[in-house]
Amino acid sequence: MENGHQSRTFTPVAGESTPMTDDAWFAGLDPGDSDGGARRVRDGAADQPADWPAVAVESGFAADTEEYYDRLHGATVDAARAAAADEAGALDQQLVHAVRAMDDARRQANELAERVAEWGGSLDADAGTGIAYARELAATDPEAAVDRRLVGLARRVTALDDEADELQGFVSRTASDVAPNLSAMAGPVLAARLIALAGGLGDLAKMPSGTVQVLGAEDALFAHLRGNAPSPKHGIIFTHEAVRGTRREDRGSAARALAGKLTIAARVDHYSGDLRPDLQTELDERIATIQARGDGEGADEPTDTDGKAEGDGDE
Repeated sequence: MENGHQSRTFTPVAGESTPMTDDAWFAGLDPGDSDGGARRVRDGAADQPADWPAVAVESGFAADTEEYYDRLHGATVDAARAAAADEAGALDQQLVHAVRAMDDARRQANELAERVAEWGGSLDADAGTGIAYARELAATDPEAAVDRRLVGLARRVTALDDEADELQGFVSRTASDVAPNLSAMAGPVLAARLIALAGGLGDLAKMPSGTVQVLGAEDALFAHLRGNAPSPKHGIIFTHEAVRGTRREDRGSAARALAGKLTIAARVDHYSGDLRPDLQTELDERIATIQARGDGEGADEPTDTDGKAEGDGDE
C-alpha cells in the first residue's frame, strides 16, 4: 500500500496490464469516501509493492495519475488528522483524571490538616492551623509516641499537598497542549476543570454557551428548575477575573460574554486546533464595555436578574 511505508514501485512487463490487487488501499473504495480512504491509509498495508497509480487508473478509481495522487494526498491528510484527534482525545481524558485527582488530593490534605490542628491543639495551646502548621510539625522529630503519630499524620498532609502541587503543574502543561485557545483565555486550570465537568474536550465543544456558563452550578440549576431558587448566572467561570472583577449586578452579562468566547475557543481547539488570539481581544473589549457600565462603582452592588444563563447557543 502506498501509505508512506512502501516507496518502491513495480513496473509491469510491456504489453501486460497491471492486475488489481485486494491490498491496494483504494480496492473497492468509492472515490468520494474520504473517511474510508483515511482508514485504509492509516490501518492497511500491502504485501508487495506495485505501480499503484497505474492500478488506480485501470481500475477506474482515478482518471489519471494526477487525480490518483490528489486522492492519495487527501486520504493521507485525513488519516493524519484522525490520528492527531485520537491522540488529543486520549490526552484530554488524562487531563480529566489529573484535575480530579488534584482536587481530591487538595481536599483530603485540607481535611487532614484540620484534624492535625485539632489534635495538635489538644497537646499545645500555641498550635497553629492549616497546611502551614502541618508542615511545621512534619519537620520535627519527636520522641513521645503520641507526638510521633501526630507528626506522621502531618507528614501525610504535606505529601498530599505536594502531590496536589505536582498534579497542578501537570494539569497546566497538559491543558495548554490539549486546548491552547481555551487555556489561554480561561487559564489552564479553569480550562481543565471545564473539560472535566463536560466529560472531555469534544463534549465541551458540543455544548451551547448557556450550558458552559453554568457548569459547576448544577445544584443551583436543579433548584431553579424545581422552582426553589432563581436561575444561576454562572458556575465555575466565576473564578475568572472577567466575571469576578465585574460589579455584582453586571456579572451575569460578563459570565454570558465569557461563556460565549470559551465555547468558541473549545470548538476551535477540538475541530481545528488553530490558534485564535483574536478571541481574547474580542473578549477583553466586550468585558471592558460591560465593566464600564458601573462608571467606577464597586463590585458589591445589589444583584438583579441580568445575565440568567440561556441554553440556546453562543454569544
